[in-house]
Amino acid sequence: MLYQDRLKPWIVVNLLPNFQRVVMGRYRRWSDADGHVRILRQLIPTARLTIIFDPID
Repeated sequence: MLYQDRLKPWIVVNLLPNFQRVVMGRYRRWSDADGHVRILRQLIPTARLTIIFDPID
């Protein structure tokens, strides 16, 4: 894991069929990730978005 990724443990993920997923962004704070999810849900209403905490190794 890159140092830059360790600084941003909150991940916004778009869940696709067949257990595929696309990382939409990484954030330092949960509130930043939540705000981004709210905007994405307005822009892409059919997307299945979730926020995941990725702990540091």
